[in-house]
Amino acid sequence: MKIAFVTNTSWNVFNFREGLVKFFLDRGDEVISLAPRDQYSAELEKWGVRHINTPLDQTGTNPFKDFGYLSRIMKIFRSERPDVALCFTIKSNIYSSLAGKITGVPTICNVSGLGTVFLVSGWLGKMALGLYRLAFRYSSYVFFQNSDDKNLFLTHVDLSNEKVGVLPGSGIDLNKFRPMDLTISSPLKLLMVGRVIEEKGVRDFVEASRTLREKEIPVQFTLVGDIDENHSRSVKRIEVDQWVKEGLIQYLNHSDNIQDLMTDHEVVVLPSHREGTSRTLLEGAALGRPLLASNVPGCKEVVKDGFNGFLFEVKNPASLADKVKLYMALNAEERQLFAANSRKLVEEKFDETLVIQQYTETIAQIVDK
Repeated sequence: MKIAFVTNTSWNVFNFREGLVKFFLDRGDEVISLAPRDQYSAELEKWGVRHINTPLDQTGTNPFKDFGYLSRIMKIFRSERPDVALCFTIKSNIYSSLAGKITGVPTICNVSGLGTVFLVSGWLGKMALGLYRLAFRYSSYVFFQNSDDKNLFLTHVDLSNEKVGVLPGSGIDLNKFRPMDLTISSPLKLLMVGRVIEEKGVRDFVEASRTLREKEIPVQFTLVGDIDENHSRSVKRIEVDQWVKEGLIQYLNHSDNIQDLMTDHEVVVLPSHREGTSRTLLEGAALGRPLLASNVPGCKEVVKDGFNGFLFEVKNPASLADKVKLYMALNAEERQLFAANSRKLVEEKFDETLVIQQYTETIAQIVDK
């Protein structure tokens, strides 16, 4: 069987789909990757994936450029004739579905979050929703990463129940992410990993740090994430530099050693406004880290309040600061219990083998048809 992975970056496949890709390769399938070539494309090729450079303007809204992307996917589908295409991220989902309809290639889409459609007001969100309505009528199947996203999406886009399902996020490789000893730190070390954009709650993270520091509560806030100045909702580098100068955060723009960073911090924090299922929280939980997150879809599935961490009000830095203080009031034994519970939760609900099983069953049904 030939399986195409279509996404906006090779990094996406490398970081989130390794287990799925290697499962297909190990059983003898041919895997091709359609994405703009980046530094991770060569890593995919080392696995045995054949990468096909497919340029894409990720954040642009120029319809002529997007039509060019659609044309490139159609050309590749016609020449490669994959048995099925697995699609990820907004533009790849939309234009692969259209290309699949035209070329006869079945497509399985993965909606990993509803940020652009439901968090961004105005014409951009309306345009994305309209394109989803058009394209998804031609998708063979659509996965969502939590039930809230699925139910909300289906109130706006007409899809039959037979064509939709819910995955436990991208899953987590429990052998790769093993629990690490929790070191009780003073000052308390908190880590946020995510794109430095408005929807991730970056400013809430910083303002919570400011609140605690003004009260002379010993905390260390670390932010890790790329700054994309071309992104319409990006936090600007000059602002991040000012936060660092004020001592509110430590900042790293990128790290390929997230496990080491999480191990070096006691608590993983995510003040996101909405997620599909947060990869950051899954990794933190798998490593045995207590979690603090906003009480929104995609976070509340991984953080059980009072079990493996605390949930706080979204877009509310004071609420986040209060939950930091609540965590600091726990004794060492209680903190260790939160850590153990995080690992227990991902073992029961987010093992990546569950994701692989759902994909293989869905692909088999579609190909048989």
